[in-house]
Amino acid sequence: MNKERQSRDTEPGRPTDLQSGWWIENELAQCTFGDARHGQRLRKLLKQLSEEIGGSIPWACQDWANTKAAYRFFSNDRISEAQILGGHFQATQERIAARDVLVLMLHDTTEFTFRRHDIAPIGIVHKSYTRKNKEGRPQHHTVCGLLMHSSLAVTAEGLPLGLAAIKFWTREEFKGCNALKKKINPTRVPIEQKESFRWLENVRQSTARFDDPQRCVHIGDRESDIYELFCAAQQAGTHFLVRTCVDRLAGDGSSTIAAEMKQVRVRGLHRIPVRDKRGEWSEAVLEIRYCRMVVLPPIGKQKNYPTLILTAIHAQERGTPQGRERIDWKLLTDLSVHSRRDAIEKLEWYAQRWKIETFHKILKSGCKAEDSKLRTAERLVNLIAVLSILSWRVFWMTMIGRTAPDAPPVLAFTELELYLLDALIRDKPDAPHAKSIATYLTKLAQLGGYLARAHDPPPGNMVTWRGLSRLTDIELGAMIGAQLMGN
Repeated sequence: MNKERQSRDTEPGRPTDLQSGWWIENELAQCTFGDARHGQRLRKLLKQLSEEIGGSIPWACQDWANTKAAYRFFSNDRISEAQILGGHFQATQERIAARDVLVLMLHDTTEFTFRRHDIAPIGIVHKSYTRKNKEGRPQHHTVCGLLMHSSLAVTAEGLPLGLAAIKFWTREEFKGCNALKKKINPTRVPIEQKESFRWLENVRQSTARFDDPQRCVHIGDRESDIYELFCAAQQAGTHFLVRTCVDRLAGDGSSTIAAEMKQVRVRGLHRIPVRDKRGEWSEAVLEIRYCRMVVLPPIGKQKNYPTLILTAIHAQERGTPQGRERIDWKLLTDLSVHSRRDAIEKLEWYAQRWKIETFHKILKSGCKAEDSKLRTAERLVNLIAVLSILSWRVFWMTMIGRTAPDAPPVLAFTELELYLLDALIRDKPDAPHAKSIATYLTKLAQLGGYLARAHDPPPGNMVTWRGLSRLTDIELGAMIGAQLMGN
């Protein structure tokens, strides 16, 4: 690989001209549609939505012709979320390949709820408690919406490299886990018949993005504590680190993981800063235990799945804190842990799981995916797929300034954008002559309301997407002004 190719693949594209939206071509270059016009429309749509982050489709499209074309795109039966995201998945794979380091694959499920009089065209996600009736019985209402299970690749430092897999689904009916348990033992239902099968599908699909699956560690919360997932990761030659909620059988079957861990002495302490509900910081002291042990599959599935040798890591806070819940993490991984440092490393990896929550927040609060008025599940899925690419871009711009603050600014901005940012926000007298990407990301955030005071934390996603929208308007005005002056 030559230096030019390596530089291009390391980050999500580089500007080749003064036009905004140059990164879009990099993300959509390998999308495949049966009709070339669909690819052209997708590029235009993503550019329009990126220029009006959080705006409605008519607001982003600005006129009836473009709005009608957008509606036709989202409702086209020949267009699917797999085609929309295919190019981005491939771009993510290239970014992973360009970084010969460990990559954390974060998995999580989120809900998108919509207010509709007719819920049938979309489906439901759950039933929500409303109030008690006159007889004192609880009343519920059905919540309309979609579910999305996404897999986000990030570096150990927290830089999002892109999405590697996404699954969408909805429900025609919902009885709840407790109601189902009265009729059948969930542990005896084949995993292929459960919604949790999507965890396995995403693990396999995202692992396929790696030339060397050993460089990948799949991370999930307690919802991912699925024995079939452990086996699927082992078969794919990759690794996993999940938070457990099931006290599984261990050893010869006469004990459990919790019983085994009670016999393990504290291997070390770890101090971390934490914030309570009022936003005040304090220090938490965690007692760390870890142990390598044999873990057995559920009793009803022991004929179908092998026993595994896994490592349990428990991190429990000393004492009872005020104003927040006590930290109590119980993790399970196929990776070996030989020292306190190894255990802390795994805890820090799991802490990165919050990044996918942030991605979902950008998708909902920044791009306002739940505000859409599209009427069917298929149209909403196509829209959310497009917004997912945009949400990743906003997240990447926020994190690149934190993980690589000294990187050149051309990784994220065009020459015109750099010129405008310098013209709008003047440098401080003591600013270095060679400015980095962090400098310009701070200026961008200032357009979105960031104060940039000496002790302020780095800019967040909200001020970044506000700054992007405002910079786009300013850039458009500058280009029109240049044309008028030229005439």
